[in-house]
Amino acid sequence: MTSTTPPARIDAERLWADIEALAARTEPDRPYTRRAFTEVYLEGRRWLAARMREAGLETHVDAGGNLIGRWEGTDPGLPPLMAGSHTDTVVNGGRFDGVVGVLGALEAIRALQEAGVRLRHPVEVVDFLAEEPTDYGPSCVGSQALAGGLSPPMLAQVNPAGETLAEGIRRMGGDPDALARPLRRPGEIAAYLEMHIEQGPVLESRGVPIGIVTGIASMAWHRIVVEGRAGHAGTTPMDLRQDALAGAAEIVLAVERIGRELAARGPFVATAGRLRNEPNNMNVVPARTELTVDLRSHDEALLDHGWQRILDAVEAICQARRLRCSTRCLGRAPGVQADPMVMEALERAAQELGYATLRLSSGAGHDAMHVARIAPMGMLFIPCRAGLSHCPEEWAEPRDIARGAEVLARALQWLDRHLP
Repeated sequence: MTSTTPPARIDAERLWADIEALAARTEPDRPYTRRAFTEVYLEGRRWLAARMREAGLETHVDAGGNLIGRWEGTDPGLPPLMAGSHTDTVVNGGRFDGVVGVLGALEAIRALQEAGVRLRHPVEVVDFLAEEPTDYGPSCVGSQALAGGLSPPMLAQVNPAGETLAEGIRRMGGDPDALARPLRRPGEIAAYLEMHIEQGPVLESRGVPIGIVTGIASMAWHRIVVEGRAGHAGTTPMDLRQDALAGAAEIVLAVERIGRELAARGPFVATAGRLRNEPNNMNVVPARTELTVDLRSHDEALLDHGWQRILDAVEAICQARRLRCSTRCLGRAPGVQADPMVMEALERAAQELGYATLRLSSGAGHDAMHVARIAPMGMLFIPCRAGLSHCPEEWAEPRDIARGAEVLARALQWLDRHLP
């Protein structure tokens, strides 16, 4: 395939140096930890804003607490193309999750500038506030704010220090009073592109450098509480026990078994996660155990069927063990599909550069799933070693990051030509 598009050459060393510089802004005793709303996170943002301004971008923090750098186009009346991700991490996270999407977008713009390219559309590089879970509860705070997804009850949630999410957003430079409506409406963003590490092993195992995301899975989170009766570990006979933890352990195995069975019918995963045990003493039969269940699928019906199967198993287990149980849905996020035109832009860009591509879906949530409510959305994945993510061992090769930024730059050019 040939193209007359001027080449935009990514400076791989500059991009890698930026990634290393941001990674150095971490809690020193817990690398790599840069949680949103903390001072080290603000330090990272100040550094990022300075790098944006050095590239000639105008920077501001919007009402949702998102840091945005804008490169003006030749037609001021056109809506912007937007590219980015997030720079916050989980505790003891990695250097690349989210970060490659923000710094890769910035490098794509620098490469276009150095190639003498001017786009008709403005381009905005966005660092969304708090994509990762927060102490207030919600995640994807900034992208939800952009699309109008932050409700008053969400803004009123508090962290352990007693600060509301609204107060935290204000401390980050946002304006929670302006979040009663979407910050951007449909038509006000021409397209949104997000580059991200895959956080899975598929691309690496198949030797493919670029993944084209077809969509993001539907997700549901539930809490299960199992209640029994406390008793002395030495004097309560085994046949008279009502052990909440033993019942919860059986439920955990049921979640795994049901997940494996349904995965044979279609994309489906089920994970029993956080456990909280009471009284949690060595010599006491547990009286109360709480656990969470994370369900994900691209098939809404399969997602609902999976939860019903788990509910049936929970009831049977608790009945057999003379335990009481209750459940609560903690939240649900509908799946989204990538926009066909943005997918085409990314695929064409990769093909013109000689990079093989693979279409795949995302089982992880991203800011893109919220932006998709108001703008055409597309994502590209790059490989990460062994699929590891959310840990210090998370790793992406510098050449793969540079390839992703190269595809991003070329896709921006393609969209600029083909969008109104």
